[in-house]
Amino acid sequence: MIRNLSTVIAAILISVPSLALADHDVLLQGNNRLAIIDADGTVSWEMRWGGIHDIHLLPNGNILTRQGGAKVVEINPTTKELVWSYDSAQENGNAGKRIEVHAFERLENGDTMIAESGAARIIEVNQDGKIQKEIALTVEHPGAHTDTRLVRSTKSGTYLATHESDGKVREYDRKSGKIVWEYEVPLFGREPAGGHGPEAYGNRLFSALRLENGNTLIATGNGHGVIEVTPEKEIVWQIQQDDLPNIKLAWVTTLEVLPNGNYVIGNCHAGAGQPLLLEINPSNKEVVWTLDRFDDFGNSVSNSVLVDMAGKSIR
Repeated sequence: MIRNLSTVIAAILISVPSLALADHDVLLQGNNRLAIIDADGTVSWEMRWGGIHDIHLLPNGNILTRQGGAKVVEINPTTKELVWSYDSAQENGNAGKRIEVHAFERLENGDTMIAESGAARIIEVNQDGKIQKEIALTVEHPGAHTDTRLVRSTKSGTYLATHESDGKVREYDRKSGKIVWEYEVPLFGREPAGGHGPEAYGNRLFSALRLENGNTLIATGNGHGVIEVTPEKEIVWQIQQDDLPNIKLAWVTTLEVLPNGNYVIGNCHAGAGQPLLLEINPSNKEVVWTLDRFDDFGNSVSNSVLVDMAGKSIR
């Protein structure tokens, strides 16, 4: 039986466990399916849906995600209807331009942040689609498909933007729009190699999160790893492609920091026999949970949400 996702999310947000569970309910997209996989492996909710790069569970239980290449939509999971949408390819001066959207976030004031690749800007729009704020992005290698991947707000009033084509994280002040910090993901002495799977290599990063200690956690995309970097740009923690037993990292995408301190890592384009998601204890790099549903969701699961951690994890 398909559960009422709004009810599930509401119940989860009321309870506040001190530690993550050993297993997780997961919302993800793959093989044209937007679905929730319960901790016991059951697909308890799904609808037909195309590829995405970002997704969120909202406090009201709705899903914020992408439809097509440039539209941000809010889905009521009970009715499976769109209750809000914003089309970056058509609105606010973008008509006729090639625009892609790879990142967005519902802000505390109810506005929605949208990173527009192609237009090279971050906008904040209200529920009526009117721009409340606009930040110009610095892009050295412009392109609608690669200007940005994920962009996330920080508690200090900035945006951390991952610029895939530049291989850099840039932190933008939300008030002034100025860059206040920048970090280029290293190649660690290796030559770039094309492709999307484990054989590829580069610094086409996907996501970055600001940790409670002030450091920045970065998923290095086709660099096949995760690094933690201090404000002074020193790497103080990392995992690379073959560091975890019986796991090969490929295009490392999403990051989620759980209340117990564990990291959940997205492992896209890794192929059959490799997990789509894995949770590790960063203190000892022990893998404590994996999700391997390659046969059901394919090779390009690029983003996910742990339903049981909704509203509590850093992501």
